[in-house]
Amino acid sequence: MRYLIFSALLFALVPACRDSGGNRAVPDGETVSGQAPGGATLIPPKPGQLEELRARTDPGVEEPGEAVAEAMSGTPETSEPRVGEEGPGAPSPEVAEAEGREGPTSYGGVVRFPRPRYVRGIYLNAWTAGSRGRRARLIDMVRRTELNTVVIDIKDASGYVSHDSGVPMAREIGATGEIRIKDLPVLLDRLQEAGIYPIARIVVAKDPILAEGYPELAIQDSAGGPWVDDQGVKWLNLYHPGVWEYHVQLAREMIEAGFPEIQWDYVRFPDAPESLLSRAVYPLSEGRARTQAVRDFLRYSRETLGADGVRVTADVFGVTTSYSMDVGIGQLWESFIDQVDEALPMVYPSHYWTGSFGFSDPNAYPYEVVRQALRDAERRSALVDGAGGTRPWLQDFTLGEPEYGAPEVRAQIQAAYDAGIQEWVLWNPGSRYTEAALIPARGLPSWLEPVMRVGGEVVAVSKRFSVLGEPEPTAAGADDRNPVLEDPTAPPPQALPGSRALPPIPIPDTVGSVSPSRTPRRRTGAREGVRRDLPYPATPGGFRLP
Repeated sequence: MRYLIFSALLFALVPACRDSGGNRAVPDGETVSGQAPGGATLIPPKPGQLEELRARTDPGVEEPGEAVAEAMSGTPETSEPRVGEEGPGAPSPEVAEAEGREGPTSYGGVVRFPRPRYVRGIYLNAWTAGSRGRRARLIDMVRRTELNTVVIDIKDASGYVSHDSGVPMAREIGATGEIRIKDLPVLLDRLQEAGIYPIARIVVAKDPILAEGYPELAIQDSAGGPWVDDQGVKWLNLYHPGVWEYHVQLAREMIEAGFPEIQWDYVRFPDAPESLLSRAVYPLSEGRARTQAVRDFLRYSRETLGADGVRVTADVFGVTTSYSMDVGIGQLWESFIDQVDEALPMVYPSHYWTGSFGFSDPNAYPYEVVRQALRDAERRSALVDGAGGTRPWLQDFTLGEPEYGAPEVRAQIQAAYDAGIQEWVLWNPGSRYTEAALIPARGLPSWLEPVMRVGGEVVAVSKRFSVLGEPEPTAAGADDRNPVLEDPTAPPPQALPGSRALPPIPIPDTVGSVSPSRTPRRRTGAREGVRRDLPYPATPGGFRLP
C-alpha cells in the first residue's frame, strides 16, 4: 500500500513542430480556403508560412551531438538497464496477452516485435535514440505508463541516415557521415526486452544530401539546375522512381534489422511562396497530378515491403483530414488513405490558423480542434474502400499561448478516443514528454482522475460534456454514430491493490458540437496555460481528486 501511495504521488508530481495544414498554390497568388465537412471553415496560411513554422520546430537538423545531449539529460550513460534486467512497469506475458497484443512476427527467421492492440507512442529523435542514458529513461517511462511504442528517426530532413547504413547509395553520397545511433542493434534489443514496439521513421522528399549527390533526382529549376525553396533547401522529385527505390532500400535494411513498421514522412511536394514554386519543374511527371505521385509512391512501397510482413504508414498534414482539395503538396485524404496501413495526420492545434473550426485561437482549444479534425478523417475514410486506419500525431510542445502541459496533452488523447480512434503518438522535437498526462501502466488509484482543457477551462475528463453543453451519451443509446468503446483509462489485469478503473466513459460522436460561427467563451480571470482556475482540489500534474 505504501508503494502504491508513493508511486501515485510521484507520478502526479512529474510534470515544439512539424508540418500541418496549408493553402493550395494557384495562379496569381490566389489562395483557397478549405471547407471542412459539416460546414466548419478552415483558414489557410499564406504561401510559405508552413515551411517557416516547420523550420522553427523541425527536429534533428540542429540537435546537439551525443556528448551535449547526454550532458543536457543529467544522467550518466551507465543508467541503462542491463540485458535481462527487470524494469519498473514491465508487463508480464499475462498482461501482454490481456492487452490484446498480436502474436510475434518473424523477420528473417528472428521473432522480434508483436504489435500492440492499440499503438500509443512517442517520437525519439536520432540524438535521443543514440544516447544510452536518455533513451533508457524514456524506455522506463514507456514501461510505467500506457505507452507501448517508440517512433525512431532513421533518416530525418537533414538527409543523414542515423545509423551506419550498408545501402551503397547512402554511403556513396555521404548520408552516413553523421552517425547518431551508433548501436542500433543494441537499441532494438533493449526495446525487445522491454516489450516496446518500434517504428522506423524515414523522411522522403526533403533530402538535401541525396539531391546534391544525384541532382537528376531533385526538382529542377526552369532557369537550370536543381530548384531550391525559400530556405535554400533542395527537394527530391517524387515523380522519379530513383527516389522511390533509394528509400525502399533503406526501409528494407530496417526490416532486416527487425523493425515491424516503416513510417514515411515528407511524402509530399514543397510548400513555398508562389514566386518560387512557379519556377519548379518536375521531370517524369508526364502530366500526372501531384496527388498521383504521392499515391504511386505509397502504393509501390507498400506492395514492395508488404511482402516482408511489415506495416507501411505515412505522416500527412493535419489539414488533409478536413480539406476537400490538395493544398499544393500532393496530399489529398481520399487519394492516399487506401495505400497505407495507417495515416498519421499531424493535428497539432498550434498549426491551425485563426478562424479554423470557428476558433479565433485554435491552440487554446486542443480537445475541440483535434476531435473535429479526426472525426472528419473517420467520416471520409468510411467512404473509401480499403481505407487504412488513422493514428494521429498529437502535440506535446508549446508554441504560443497557452503553455501545453498535462491538461492540454490529455485533452488531445481524449479527443482521439471521442472521435472513435484508439491509437495516437505524441510529438516533441526534443523528445521530452509530459508524463503527468499519461495513465500509469497499472491503472489509476480510485481517488485520481485525469484533467483536460476543454472550452477554455481545465476540468476533470468526466466533466467535458457538461462544459461543452453536450448531452452525455449512454451505452444504451449507442449506435454507429454513438459508439461506446472500451474505457481507455482501464488498467490491465494484475493492477496494484487499491487501484481500479475509472467509471466507463462512453465515447460519443459529437459532430457539430462547436458552431463555426461561435467560439466558446474563455474562462475569465485565469491566465492561459497556468492551471490556477481549478474548481476543485487537485494534485500537481494531470489528475484531480474526485
